[in-house]
Amino acid sequence: MARKFFGTDGIRGQANTYPMTAEMALRLGAAAGRYFRRDGHEHRVVIGKDTRLSGYMLENALTAGLTSTGMNVFLLGPVPTPAVGILTKSMRADLGVMISASHNPHYDNGIKFFGPDGYKLSDEAEMEIEALLEGEITPAQPQNIGRAKRIDDAIGRYVERAKASFPAGLRLDGLKVVVDCANGAAYKAAPEVLWELGADVVRVGVSPNGFNINEGCGSTDTRAAAESVVAHGADVGLCLDGDADRIMVIDEAGALADGDQLMSLLATKWARDDRLAHRTLVATVMSNLGLENHLKSQDITLKRTAVGDRYVVEEMRKNGFNLGGEQSGHIVMTDYSTTGDGLMAGLQFLGEMVRSGTTASALRQQFEPCPQLLKNVRFEAGKAPLDAASVKSAITDAESRLNGTGRLLIRKSGTEPLIRVMAECEDEAMLGEVVGSVVEAVEQAS
Repeated sequence: MARKFFGTDGIRGQANTYPMTAEMALRLGAAAGRYFRRDGHEHRVVIGKDTRLSGYMLENALTAGLTSTGMNVFLLGPVPTPAVGILTKSMRADLGVMISASHNPHYDNGIKFFGPDGYKLSDEAEMEIEALLEGEITPAQPQNIGRAKRIDDAIGRYVERAKASFPAGLRLDGLKVVVDCANGAAYKAAPEVLWELGADVVRVGVSPNGFNINEGCGSTDTRAAAESVVAHGADVGLCLDGDADRIMVIDEAGALADGDQLMSLLATKWARDDRLAHRTLVATVMSNLGLENHLKSQDITLKRTAVGDRYVVEEMRKNGFNLGGEQSGHIVMTDYSTTGDGLMAGLQFLGEMVRSGTTASALRQQFEPCPQLLKNVRFEAGKAPLDAASVKSAITDAESRLNGTGRLLIRKSGTEPLIRVMAECEDEAMLGEVVGSVVEAVEQAS
């Protein structure tokens, strides 16, 4: 059965528009509370959020729904998504909730859940919550209504956990680091971690106003950080997204390293140190073919999954792998965290700079990427462009042209009304043509 509300990363949409309304959040909180409520012990939920204005509305509505079913709610305030996973487990909570639309604009928001083990919920659990959501939800008796409490030191707890992931015995003394927090959830935590480890920190995107999250900054728009790195003569730049579960790295010349390059660096280093579990990196079908070929030359296996960090983590847990991620900058290191953590991944990069005594530019490009082109096509609500005969025909023609020389990947976004068209091919002229032909067909059907 297909899920009705949950996508690849929780429930997401435009704030104050169904399903991202206060009424829906209240019912969702009640449904989740009823699903996780067990007899015989005190029930706890931790709720974190990013810096969107709509976070206040959704936080209060979720709290009302959860307490109505007897759950005690602990409010963390603005914290990175990985902090919610970490604190859900460390505080022995039954459920963790993060209110965020990650890298999306301020007018969107989302709700994602973590289980008591700190990992995102499975598809099966989300489907059961959906079933409760659409039915009658039995409230708690008046004497069993839950309480709500704000946790004042949530950021400090996460700061200490993040610092503990940095290589023991090393410091960042002498490094000037630009950190772009996307005016998002890590605007306090990330600069604090870097400063406490000894870095000279240049702050970008640390003035959230409810509307400027991810706006001209962060991992999806690295220009401001790159300009800051060059202007300040910094050694490196770290660009996080709105909820800090993604990262892009900028070298001292302003050049970019994406998630594939960072995963390649970590995988080869961890393999040399005999700490890469089963000598395997887990990535999605979006990761560059150049990454796969490079890892193969190092006798490292690349295991691919569907798009979405949750599927990367599921594969990692199922087979005991400890490193995975996405080209977009989700880097999952289960030795340290239960989900993608941009700051911790950035600390690993900085640690290698210090350990090796090399520059960011020397570490930035681990392999020569295969030419890759990705285009997004927005479609109207209610339409299904991938079902159109003209689109299917265009895809078939494109695959035929690429046969033996590249690959084509077409998928619907799980978080936005977008069709993503991606292809890889050494022949860049052909690459542009095949992607263009599919994009044109999708646009006409949208």
